[in-house]
Amino acid sequence: MTAREDAVIINSLVRQALTSAQEVMGDNGLNAVLRTTGLERFIGNFPPDNLEPSIPASQYAQLNQAIEDFYGRAGKGMLRRIGKASFQYGVREQAALLGVAGVAIKLLPEKQRIKFILNGMVDALKKSNPQVEAWVDDSGDRLAYIESTCAICHSRHSETPICHLYVGSITEAVQWATGKEHEVIETHCMAKGDPYCRFEVGEARP
Repeated sequence: MTAREDAVIINSLVRQALTSAQEVMGDNGLNAVLRTTGLERFIGNFPPDNLEPSIPASQYAQLNQAIEDFYGRAGKGMLRRIGKASFQYGVREQAALLGVAGVAIKLLPEKQRIKFILNGMVDALKKSNPQVEAWVDDSGDRLAYIESTCAICHSRHSETPICHLYVGSITEAVQWATGKEHEVIETHCMAKGDPYCRFEVGEARP
């Protein structure tokens, strides 16, 4: 599937990413990145915390690209940290949307916990934006989170997977659900020409 040129992303998701980037990079780092991408309007003026799909996905992709370029070799790790902070923000601010409010998840087996939180992420995205196509694949040995409308790599091209922020978010989600950090690998990426971005949840790290 090719990314829709008119693809949009909801305000609260961009606010979540910018708040998390500010937490990880500091005001100066974030502001410098926003200036390089022509997104100065967000300096000290984050989008409102609502589900209005009003920001072009291409601009969200530019933001991810700019952070990676700004930090060079450290960019991938920086984006993963932002992704982790982003999921924590989601649990704090949008627990009901994620479906995690008051859930007794600790009673479930580990694989079911992982599936539960991945499905929660899918449902939250779909509820908030009808353009989103995302699902969980549980047909193999490993659970996988898949999205064919990924805004992170919208209109970008790369020989290797580039959705580092997503890897961070899913890693943090799985850790939240299981209490353990699992390896998360992006096996397919739309920026490489794949039909979707696919993130496999591997074994827990020792």
